Amino acid sequence: MATTTQPRTQRRLPDAPREPRRLGFSQKLSRWDVKVSPYLYISPFFLLFALTGLFPLLYTAYVSVYDWHLLGGQGEFVGFENFAFVFQEPNFWKGLRNTFSIFVLSTVPQLLVAVVLAALLDANLRARTFWRMGVLVPYVVAPVAVSLLFGKIFADQSGLANAVLGMVGIEPIRWHGDVLPSHLAIASMVNFRWIGYNTLILLAAMQAVPRDLYEAAVIDGATRARQFFSITIPSIRPTIIFVVITSTIGGLQIFDEARMFDQLGQGGAGRQWMTVTMYIYELAFGNQKSFGRAAAVAWVLFLIILVFGLLNFWLTRRIASDSAPRARKKVTR
Repeated sequence: MATTTQPRTQRRLPDAPREPRRLGFSQKLSRWDVKVSPYLYISPFFLLFALTGLFPLLYTAYVSVYDWHLLGGQGEFVGFENFAFVFQEPNFWKGLRNTFSIFVLSTVPQLLVAVVLAALLDANLRARTFWRMGVLVPYVVAPVAVSLLFGKIFADQSGLANAVLGMVGIEPIRWHGDVLPSHLAIASMVNFRWIGYNTLILLAAMQAVPRDLYEAAVIDGATRARQFFSITIPSIRPTIIFVVITSTIGGLQIFDEARMFDQLGQGGAGRQWMTVTMYIYELAFGNQKSFGRAAAVAWVLFLIILVFGLLNFWLTRRIASDSAPRARKKVTR
């Protein structure tokens, strides 16, 4: 008698947990390379900044609350007495006035001229490399040489500036005796050195602007001036903000040009062109030799620069953001 056999159903065992895959040393190394390498690449900057920037800043704050002298070293803790002394000193307020005056007279024309020169160098000129390198030559010259040269140009009696003014019937100007003329002379030194540097930064930003925008503007009948204000300026907005902030920081720390404007290096007989940094030097290495008071002035200057930097950043971004939509409307018309 034939019997039918039914197929047996095999019972499936639950899948056993797989052992985690072991990575080789080279694979682990590659993973660590991807995760850690970016931090290693940027770590030298932060290490150098902590060593040469952050530590001196914090140490200056520590010195500013002590009666610290150049010869006697660290004295007793005085708290904010150094700051109170500085705010009562007339020379501090003179230095602050002179610093802001020279800053305005140098930074504003410097940025305007740098933008115009960068636009001219961005055009199709012959020997463009020669002209672009030429604007950087004053920046290479040592500040001491520039100060000595301009000190002779703006001499009170036999200077070149007074000789030229005498040709048109203008009386000689006391460049070293009056406040405003001395500020104009020092501002001219600053502009002579830094216009070319800012010009090359702005030129690099202008060369990164897509040329298709200019071609489309030409087809729409836009003039060169309309292209400059509607395409170039809005396109290099981040670079302009950067140049404004760096110029503000450098302008409020001016020292070399003002100190070398005469042979004494004290900012004039009446301190008519003494800057805040010169006042810091005088407190630390002059008659008082007080590192504590000099550190207090340095911290006040640091806070002023910080406030002005943030204010410039906010103001330039706001102006640029407000002008960008208007620029787009002008281009599309």
